[in-house]
Amino acid sequence: MTPAVPLVVLGLVDAAFSGFRAYAGRDARIRKHRAVTRAALRGLTVGAVLLLAPALTAALLLLTAPARARTYDTLTDGGIGYLLPLTVYATAVLLSLAAYFALPFRASTLAMVIGLGPLTLMRPLAVAAACLGAVINGGGGSALLVGVIAGVAVLCVEPVVHRRWYHHAL
Repeated sequence: MTPAVPLVVLGLVDAAFSGFRAYAGRDARIRKHRAVTRAALRGLTVGAVLLLAPALTAALLLLTAPARARTYDTLTDGGIGYLLPLTVYATAVLLSLAAYFALPFRASTLAMVIGLGPLTLMRPLAVAAACLGAVINGGGGSALLVGVIAGVAVLCVEPVVHRRWYHHAL
């Protein structure tokens, strides 16, 4: 099984949340469902474009490799290693989101403060752990290269969306 599909899904979901975070706090209106949806879609669009970079890097590595089957296996092993820490991180985020939506107001606020806030700040650490996981799982330099490019891509979505659409909103 190739880890590419779950990695792309995680990257795109993260991009949508990044679009939301770029917009969050910019609007004092109570009913802002459309604006939140628009922000998430902007993040998703930017993320989809930026995630082309690791996909193209992997394709280029495969096309130029002397032993394509071996390179594919190496990239697959690296992708699985990359996916494992991100799965743990995504599970923690989902649990915090579930607590936020399911608990009463005060408890949900606490869930956001002790869960979602620190987890957002830990995103670069999760990407670094994923890159380390790619190497440890046998991905080698090629998987590390693709992983670093993917990590930079997902970490750049929020600043790009903010600069493009929301930098003047404050």
